[in-house]
Amino acid sequence: MQPPVTFLQSVALGFLGLGLFIGLWYVLSVSGFVPRVFLPSPGEVVDRFAVLMERRFAGATLLGHLAASFERFAYGFLLAAVVGIPLGLLMGWYRLLDEIVSPLFDGLRFVAPIAWVPFAALWFGTGIGGPIMIIFAGAFPPCVINAYRGAKFVDPRLIEAANMLGTPSLRVIREVLLPSSVPSIIAGLRVSAGLGWQSLVGAELIVASAGVGYMMVQGQANVSTATVMSGMVAIGLVGLALDTILRLIERVILRRRGLEH
Repeated sequence: MQPPVTFLQSVALGFLGLGLFIGLWYVLSVSGFVPRVFLPSPGEVVDRFAVLMERRFAGATLLGHLAASFERFAYGFLLAAVVGIPLGLLMGWYRLLDEIVSPLFDGLRFVAPIAWVPFAALWFGTGIGGPIMIIFAGAFPPCVINAYRGAKFVDPRLIEAANMLGTPSLRVIREVLLPSSVPSIIAGLRVSAGLGWQSLVGAELIVASAGVGYMMVQGQANVSTATVMSGMVAIGLVGLALDTILRLIERVILRRRGLEH
């Protein structure tokens, strides 16, 4: 069995991988193997990123586009969590509801979020409703699935003890089922956030008039690869930040429940 990797070793290995990637990118860019118009150097992308932070492009600065994107993401992600988590818990608790909802849910969850784009464009145009709908389509299934699994794997002895005491069902759900399902729910929110953020960018490429995805489309139209890649960097950084925050929340919850390894 290999010894565990320390935090410093993990950071060092992460920087090593990043350095190798940037080095390969730089070599391909300056070698002329790929035309610079299609693959600008890392330095050019950094310079363009800095310019976009200060100057408007496609109607807003990079921060302005990120703010528009994050607003849509927040609405869609929160809606998915508010609807999906209770639904998953109730499906895990009430077998009849599980039998009614599961066939429809299992069919719809395999439809890629981007497949909803035509409906979003027809129903909402370029307003905020279309991207929210697509984000919801991407973020909703993981919320339901993980809440459902959390409910299914609750220690049956806890439920039996509550039932023996004559505890009402709603109170059992609130005080036994929900707390026991929290680790699984948080894990689902991590997956949900990632899929929701990816779905947002896909939506903005088609049905938005602002946001990072829209900025990237305009960069493509202006043959500005550095602008497109700056948008990709921004998307990656925000996604990493979201996942890091949710991982920290998950770690705190697991530590308090004595489940962290």
